[in-house]
Amino acid sequence: MLRRLTKTQYVDGILAGNRMILSRAITLTESSLLSDRALAREVLEAVLPYTGKAVRIGITGVPGVGKSTFIESFGKYLTKQGKKIAVLAIDPSSPISKGSILGDKTRMEELSQEPLAYIRPSPTSGDLGGVTQKTREAMLLCEAAGFEVIIIETVGVGQSETLVKGMVDFFLLLMLAGAGDELQGIKKGIMEMADLVAITKADSGNEHFADLAKVEYQNALHLSPPNPTGWFPQVITCSALTQKGISEIWASVEKHRSVLSENGNFDKIRSQQNLEWMHDFIKQSLEEHFYQHPSISTHIHTVQQEVSEGKKLPVNAAMELLNLFYQK
Repeated sequence: MLRRLTKTQYVDGILAGNRMILSRAITLTESSLLSDRALAREVLEAVLPYTGKAVRIGITGVPGVGKSTFIESFGKYLTKQGKKIAVLAIDPSSPISKGSILGDKTRMEELSQEPLAYIRPSPTSGDLGGVTQKTREAMLLCEAAGFEVIIIETVGVGQSETLVKGMVDFFLLLMLAGAGDELQGIKKGIMEMADLVAITKADSGNEHFADLAKVEYQNALHLSPPNPTGWFPQVITCSALTQKGISEIWASVEKHRSVLSENGNFDKIRSQQNLEWMHDFIKQSLEEHFYQHPSISTHIHTVQQEVSEGKKLPVNAAMELLNLFYQK
């Protein structure tokens, strides 16, 4: 068993860029123990002044688009530019076993060996949309450890894209070409969230299909309402194998930050995200407190049985439990 570290040891180690202590600190934020959560909050509060300088990028895409392959290629390009990057890859937990594969270092084997790269797979633990509630904390810890670019890879299902969009500066949507109607299978809302659409696998004879898809997506973006940030999303074709388009994607990320910084929207969005984080935590804490309440844990099984058998209206059952919760 590892010796428990003190707050000072965590903070000093993180600020020194000690990856072992950084990993232990992230594990601390993921713990369900109340004592660990309290210590994690103290550590986060202490390192907060050293956060906020990194470029935060969210990456999502349809199944089979090659997110991990792209991130590895993109990450290697950034490390060659001397950038320290951290990849927070959200690994889907099984709803049955609650276990996760956590195989991102295997899927990004070359990137994981880069001295300037740090890959941290995290289980979703059943959180809404496949996005772990602790991703924000992990992001801050990585920033305090000196990482200049934070990449968050979503599982690409449900509402995970919306949640990741709410914690990053730049949202990259990866799409495939030559797989039928390119606009089928992707929601309009996700297109509107994207700061850049990248058509992947534009190689090995697939370049023509990628170019056709590019035109199709550009036309779709023109139908979207104007972005209130002042940024106009573009479409780029790319290849993780040949590095085609990779430098253009990074240039787009940098230009996006420059545009939003100049018009004042960058700081405004960051502030809004912090407020959303606070409210999300309140909701999560209230829900946990509700189900841990003695009166609720005593009665909820009986109430659930009545609802499942159709003997009680779900709304009335919920009100009954809420009344128990609020009783003195």
